[in-house]
Amino acid sequence: MNELTVSHIYMNYHTLKSETEALKDISFTVKQGEYISIVGPSGCGKSTVLNIIAGLLSPSEGNVLVDGKNIDNSSLIIGYMFQKDQLFEWLTVWNNVLLGLKVQHKVNDDSINKVTKLLHDYNLWDFKNYYPKQLSGGMRQRVALIRTLALNPDILLLDEPFSALDYQSRLNASDEIYKIIKRENKTAIMVTHDIAEPIYYKWLLNIFFNILLYTLMKANCSSST
Repeated sequence: MNELTVSHIYMNYHTLKSETEALKDISFTVKQGEYISIVGPSGCGKSTVLNIIAGLLSPSEGNVLVDGKNIDNSSLIIGYMFQKDQLFEWLTVWNNVLLGLKVQHKVNDDSINKVTKLLHDYNLWDFKNYYPKQLSGGMRQRVALIRTLALNPDILLLDEPFSALDYQSRLNASDEIYKIIKRENKTAIMVTHDIAEPIYYKWLLNIFFNILLYTLMKANCSSST
């Protein structure tokens, strides 16, 4: 993937009596290796954008393109981190990070080696036999990210992944996750309502208010020190 383009997206929700406009003419582009953040208050359509990119929702109008082709016709692999870590409490860290690989029948020597390296690199190897309830909030988020990275996605979608943590834990976890994404050289789109997060980490920043997407500031993390 060289470029992902969200092109003139509209999203309307319908009931028998009314229609609600969730998104109106949303367009932006994410290039390989860039990180962008979509910032705005609850209910303004941020997560809807991620769900459309992930293929979980179909827009009323518009397209998501990968290198100029419709995303449905591409081989793009998408990794999605939700607001909650979605770890299975009855599975160990090891079995949680292997879960996606097992579902997709991709467990082999190469994938096992990749997961092992990720756990070593991000200080979770010694906790591989622990259960989620034995981990801190930040550690749980790292496990969730490693589970996502194990599938080697082309792009990461992060839907307020730190919102369930207290302020100090959120700072620590977001710092760790940012470093992991940067080190693994992944393209990423993050949704947040906290404008301080993307400014602090110099994510290419877009601000989402009143159903419109405005470019506020650009800063390519790959060029930052």
